[in-house]
Amino acid sequence: MTDALYRRLLRPQDDRIVAGVCSGIGRYFGVDPVLIRVAFAIFAAVTWGTALLAYPVMWFLIPEEPAPTPPAWRDPSDPTWGRPV
Repeated sequence: MTDALYRRLLRPQDDRIVAGVCSGIGRYFGVDPVLIRVAFAIFAAVTWGTALLAYPVMWFLIPEEPAPTPPAWRDPSDPTWGRPV
């Protein structure tokens, strides 16, 4: 049985300005996050700031991407072996 591949809407750890909401939406739809940020700013201006209430709600509802885990072991032939990670 194969696992079905699907996209998950997550807030990334690395590409954030405030909380990663716009970056997560951009990654989910395959769009540059800058375009999402600009669209959100325009939407907020058009709605006289009412749309700004949606940002904290999305911040709360969209889960954060898990932190990358370090490898469980290191190869002894690695030249950095013995140095702190």
